[in-house]
Amino acid sequence: MRAIRQHEEPSGASALPVPATTRAAQRHTLVVLAVTQIVGTVGVGVAPSIGVLLAGEVTANPAWAGLARTASTLGAALFGLPLGALAARFGRRLALAGGWWAAAGGGALLVIAAQWDQIMCLFVGLLLIGAGSAVSLQARFAATDLAEPHHRARALALVVWVGTIGNVLGPNLGVPAQYMTSATGLTVYAGAFLIAAACLALAGTAVFVWLRPDPLLLLEKTTTTGPRPATARLRGGARRIFAEIRENPQARLAVVAIVTAQIVMVAIMTMAPVHVTNDGGSVTVVGITISLHIAGMYALSPLVGALADRAGHRATIAIGILVLLASLAAGIAEPDQMLWMTVSMILLGVGWSFVNVAGSALFSAVVSPERRASAQGGVDALSNLGGATAAFLAGPLLAATGFSALSAIAIVALLPLIGLLATRNSRAISPR
Repeated sequence: MRAIRQHEEPSGASALPVPATTRAAQRHTLVVLAVTQIVGTVGVGVAPSIGVLLAGEVTANPAWAGLARTASTLGAALFGLPLGALAARFGRRLALAGGWWAAAGGGALLVIAAQWDQIMCLFVGLLLIGAGSAVSLQARFAATDLAEPHHRARALALVVWVGTIGNVLGPNLGVPAQYMTSATGLTVYAGAFLIAAACLALAGTAVFVWLRPDPLLLLEKTTTTGPRPATARLRGGARRIFAEIRENPQARLAVVAIVTAQIVMVAIMTMAPVHVTNDGGSVTVVGITISLHIAGMYALSPLVGALADRAGHRATIAIGILVLLASLAAGIAEPDQMLWMTVSMILLGVGWSFVNVAGSALFSAVVSPERRASAQGGVDALSNLGGATAAFLAGPLLAATGFSALSAIAIVALLPLIGLLATRNSRAISPR
């Protein structure tokens, strides 16, 4: 067991006690990340519901609407590697702040798109607001930089969990936006994105001002003998992630788990508002449904993190797969019953949480401090690219087959992860 535990730790991890100054810096980091995560995810959370509906309204074309729905997920994929490289070069503070500010710019463009039906602003705005999703994902890794090894999953899960507040409020920004209409003359959608842009800008400013000392730079000081050249820190985030997948069975399981959970979740979650509105559901019903789904994604994260630290990553991922299967089975059996759709969406979020938290904690454990930022940016880019592809394909599949068939196809997408989890190498990495 001791050999397994040591094998799971990153090559640069130290067995020495964590200094009191590092523990204090970790507490400060978690507070700053928690505050900015709450504020920033309010802006990010508007894209899956109001952004999807806005895409359909502005484009008035199912094919273009499908592309627009994919834009925010594609934006998260495109920003993953640059933000990882930026963190590797300058630290987490500048990377996180820059990502939130880019997303704020996207929110401002979406105000224009919603108010004046500007298709170009719609696409570019959704693409940029995807940077907020990339930052939110990078923040969970930032929480592990200074964490003690046996608390790594717990720290990661805490940052994921606090995002519940913002991600649940985001899909319902249409409610306060309705009260802004008479005072500002903005449409409901434009008002919602104005609020989102303000929250994203505030999150960027807060992390830029308060995230000192920078956790990643402090980690480098305590785990390396000297500064690394800038070229070494910037070189090949994509190449590194694929090298990890090829050479390291632990990293391979972690990456496949993260990417598979993202693909399944995005494909179903993106099409759920379309399916509900096609069945006569209102924008309020869509908002509530997506909010409950997002609550499922984040609300249990602390428990999931504690379980991953105690029972092991493999067991936690396995539980997540079972929950995802239950969600998809409900989507197959009763797609036209609102109660069962709601249950399916909640379980979809919970299953994603188990797989993503455990997979992300495992990946942080097996990547050395010298390579972590660029490799983490690579895995986030890969997962979001998978999600963007799934969102793009899910629209035509829903139109051609229906929600039940889409759920069945998602079950097929889980099979490679199930097979990998059952292999001898995957069993060997289970900690504890």
